[in-house]
Amino acid sequence: MAKEKKFITCDGNTAAAHVSYMFTEVAAIYPITPSSPMAEHVDEWAAKGRKNLFGQRVSIQEMESEAGAAGALHGSLQAGALTSTYTASQGLLLMIPNMYKVAGELLPCVFNVSARTLASHSLCIFGDHQDVMACRQTGFAMFCSGSVQEVMDLSAVPHLATLETSVPFINFFDGFRTSHEYHKIEEMDMEDIRPLVNPEYIKRFRDRALTPERPVTRGTAENPETFFTHREACNEYYDRIPEVVEKYLGEMTKITGREYHLFNYYGAEDAENVIILMGSATEPAREAIDYLNKQGKKVGMVAVHLYRPFSVDFLKKALPATVKRIAVLDRTKEPGAEGEPLYLDVKSALYDDERKPLIVGGRYGLGSSDTTPAKIVAVFKNLELPQPKNHFTVGIVDDVTFTSLPEEEEIPMGGDDLFEAKFYGLGADGTVGANKNSVQIIGNNTDKYCQAYFSYDSKKSGGFTCSHLRFGDSPIHSAYQVNTPNFVACHVQAYLHMYDVTRGLRKNGFFLLNTIFDGEELVNFIPNKVKRCFAQNNITVYYINATKIAQEIGLGNRTNTILQSAFFRITEVIPLDLAVEQMKAFIVKSYSKKGQDVVDKNFAAVDRGGEYKQLTVDPAWANLADEEAKEDNAPAFVKELVRPINGQAGDLLKVSDFVKHNTVDGTWENGTSAFEKRGVEAFVPVWNVENCIQCNKCSFVCPHAA
Repeated sequence: MAKEKKFITCDGNTAAAHVSYMFTEVAAIYPITPSSPMAEHVDEWAAKGRKNLFGQRVSIQEMESEAGAAGALHGSLQAGALTSTYTASQGLLLMIPNMYKVAGELLPCVFNVSARTLASHSLCIFGDHQDVMACRQTGFAMFCSGSVQEVMDLSAVPHLATLETSVPFINFFDGFRTSHEYHKIEEMDMEDIRPLVNPEYIKRFRDRALTPERPVTRGTAENPETFFTHREACNEYYDRIPEVVEKYLGEMTKITGREYHLFNYYGAEDAENVIILMGSATEPAREAIDYLNKQGKKVGMVAVHLYRPFSVDFLKKALPATVKRIAVLDRTKEPGAEGEPLYLDVKSALYDDERKPLIVGGRYGLGSSDTTPAKIVAVFKNLELPQPKNHFTVGIVDDVTFTSLPEEEEIPMGGDDLFEAKFYGLGADGTVGANKNSVQIIGNNTDKYCQAYFSYDSKKSGGFTCSHLRFGDSPIHSAYQVNTPNFVACHVQAYLHMYDVTRGLRKNGFFLLNTIFDGEELVNFIPNKVKRCFAQNNITVYYINATKIAQEIGLGNRTNTILQSAFFRITEVIPLDLAVEQMKAFIVKSYSKKGQDVVDKNFAAVDRGGEYKQLTVDPAWANLADEEAKEDNAPAFVKELVRPINGQAGDLLKVSDFVKHNTVDGTWENGTSAFEKRGVEAFVPVWNVENCIQCNKCSFVCPHAA
């Protein structure tokens, strides 16, 4: 009898940690964004007494640096304990010296990596493949997943393969885009995995442990006459890896019903133009390929799972016999190289292929730059040219060295049943937390598929946040931000003047505004550009004074529950009674530790979420002209760079904008915060002259208000 599927709503970090815990006896950890939640989950589960595959609780060893975590892992492996770690970016780089030793000594283990940008001209905490690409020479095998479901389905494969081959693995997926994306997925059960674990491989590993009972020396030094020869002795271990990984991918296919290979092909069987890539961009690539094939194009994609060792035979098998042109997409940059790593690997692999495909390469998605189906369409259009551009970039405008492909207009994907919503909030106002609850309420209580992604700037509390939610009746492959929402909620009224909050809002959509204004005062406050969008696109506009309601209830500035309640009432995405019941259940779960009073206040917030009003949209607004821009004496640096970035329009800047202002090396002009008076708070502090002792701490605590 077929096992009943169990669905959960979680992010990629939770999925990876869930599977990793099963295989781990010791976790050597040190927190670094965006991998910290994996270690935190493992720590929390261990504290609660959760058991791994061997009936043990995982032993957590938190170190004082990433290098320390790698050293502890190395020592733990030599002592015969199955050990894992969780890391990314600079933290992973600090582990590289130990990684050479772990691989050279054939110690099976898995590093779970939420792949992230490396600091170069500036620090960037967001996602790409720069960190894992810096490790491809260490001797670790490298395995990649492209979605939250794939992380759940496939994270066991590196753990199983490392035990069989004795070669350590990096199990990586895209930082933030996959690690922090909430998705409704099918859960992998420990009993699914248990039959695949061969006790003989674990015994072999234990028998090699350093112990006084069987003393040997490890970590010797060698001279020129032996080192090279000795180094080549490991080759047969690596030669076996592709077949072993393919075997376990076959087992995962049997368990999940989803087909997995070292290189997964998707698209037309007779495709002539094919892209090769790995990670989360394979999901929007699916959408772009479906879109183009419906138009009669013959296109496809190869998604890479096992990146190291790179199997030439399996790649050739994955490509359709009809392939004529290939574009290889790398999510990293290697200045001065003849091409990026995956591109060079593919060129090398196919140099003698009888099909003789034309191969070009390009860069995309650095620093979590959003990769949409439109960007993938641009890559396929490039392949159709008589002479496709090589060494291109996609998703930016390079008007200096002219590497970029022409931009394509965004295309709504996902079908008529897909509902997309955007929520603009203020860091620490509870918007992100409420939306995490919302997506779990919908995912766990309906048959709908759901997805949530949260983008926020680096300012944390008081900074800008935007939540991107999707719900539908079919699996969701849109691993990119919501660009064409059906519903937009703006939780901070000042944002109407600061950001383009109606950008992409679909015709006949909904807009909810949290505002302290009403009537004529509200109409006068809304910018003409926003009014014009409302009228031209037949938008239904609602407004609510959640700020005032929160004050009356005693919740201070925490408007999130009120606005979450309003969202469920307006959209009716699930029945209202169910939504209210589940919101209150989450409130008890989240706030019961803080006392019944806090729970009651949030219950009141749910009940008062219906106090919104509808704004009458005047059809004459469709012809309004923009207000005249106010002139000020801000320097060109602020007008041309700082303000577009602060206005969430940094993706519209061109390469020349940075060259013009001499910021190529990351240099930034001082004093720019003087031009960043955001005016986003509902309440402004007032200087009480009688109480002031001239300590100047006010300007230290809040330079914007002082």
